[in-house]
Amino acid sequence: MPSPASVPLPESVGVFLDRGIRVIESGRVLIGGSPTRVIRLSAAGARAVGRWRKGDLPRGWAERVLARRLVAAGVAHPCVDPLTRPPGGVTVVIPVRDRQRELRRLLAALDATDPGTPVIVVDDASAAPEATGNISQRFGAEVVYRTERGGAAAARNTGLERCDTAFVAFIDSDCVPEPGWLDRTLAHLADPVVAAAAPRILALDSGDDGALARFEAARSPLDMGPDPASVGPGGPVSYVPSAALVVRREACPGGFDADMPVGEDVDLVWRLTDAGWAVRYEPTATVRHDHRLRLGALLARRFDYGTSAGPLAARHGDRVAPAVISPWSAAILGLMLAGRPAAAAALTVTAIGLLARRLSGIRSPVPEAARMVGLGTLGSARGMLFAMGRVWTPAVLAAVVLTAVRSPRAAALAGGALALPHVVEWRRCRPALDPARWTGVGLTADAAYAAGVWRGAIRERTLVPLLPRLSTALPRPHSDTTGGSPRSTPA
Repeated sequence: MPSPASVPLPESVGVFLDRGIRVIESGRVLIGGSPTRVIRLSAAGARAVGRWRKGDLPRGWAERVLARRLVAAGVAHPCVDPLTRPPGGVTVVIPVRDRQRELRRLLAALDATDPGTPVIVVDDASAAPEATGNISQRFGAEVVYRTERGGAAAARNTGLERCDTAFVAFIDSDCVPEPGWLDRTLAHLADPVVAAAAPRILALDSGDDGALARFEAARSPLDMGPDPASVGPGGPVSYVPSAALVVRREACPGGFDADMPVGEDVDLVWRLTDAGWAVRYEPTATVRHDHRLRLGALLARRFDYGTSAGPLAARHGDRVAPAVISPWSAAILGLMLAGRPAAAAALTVTAIGLLARRLSGIRSPVPEAARMVGLGTLGSARGMLFAMGRVWTPAVLAAVVLTAVRSPRAAALAGGALALPHVVEWRRCRPALDPARWTGVGLTADAAYAAGVWRGAIRERTLVPLLPRLSTALPRPHSDTTGGSPRSTPA
């Protein structure tokens, strides 16, 4: 499989810039992406991007190569046509165990949104498999019975083996798809370098208006947010859940790792990207999920998710690090915490100066460098705070208890550090929940997740899921985004 960045974007696919991209110098310079980079365009490239921003499609091979490079860098996103499905057909696979009511609801929804689409229901050794069969047959779905419970990953693999279509749409029995979910997601796989695409997963209206329902509606671990993204480790969307996922069958012949009861979706996505495939997240396609609204079930699931960090670390190394920070940001923040603001300021000025030298090709390198260093340091601080709450909670709580008597001030600061990320998040997303209950539920959920992370790390005998990872020291400028000669391409 060639690198996605080396294959021109299909002729029928448009592009639009990510909303976080800064366009300066009359369109000649783009700043953003993941990781952050500065992209200098030729005059022809700038004119092409200007036309795309007005809705035009890329023209010719060179522009489609440039468009592909920008999409691969996270600077732009493809604008696909949901009205045309790629050839080869699609089969829906549903893993299920003892969820007859949910299965009936899902099959009825599929019958309404995607009539005529083949459906395979895989019964993972339910207590009453005949009930699964009766419901499936009522809606014209094929049913496959497993005699031994293997979990959702094994059940999906069983369904995958029975498929003969080019594409397979996995959807869990506790989901309810909304109209257009499959067409909008499947449209991304018309691009030959895309191996998988996922819709946005939102909360199903259960009629419950309690604090847990409001919290899950705003901060479900299955909801990857409102923005489209290229999916992969280190990006703004590092994985997509397998609760609803469409895959190219030839790209994943082995399917999911059945030895992973949780985290199998993260593992699959990262294996696909390692193999050179692209994975897309499409938030305009939506699926509703029946979230866990009882505290015990919610915490148990968060704990389960956390335990996947150890096995993922064994398979993918420090990609599972709870925070990513540059050496510069780490040093600046460390000096500030040590009470040495003058040294932190001096180091900040040094970082700005070094980055400005790299950006010497643009008109105002120093202000842009200052902006990038400042935002990078703030982002690192925020990431470390969230890691403190979602991974280091046991250690922070132990510190609070141990210092409460000798140093109440230190204990209060540590407790405030745990609560601060939730307050910041509440201000950012303004959920339909007051800040006190939002913070209380968030702290409890994160403590359960953190306990799972520590459990998984101990089982795998690794510290990787507990330690931050150092990233590239400074953003790097790029002047040739197509990989070819600037004279023969728009970049």
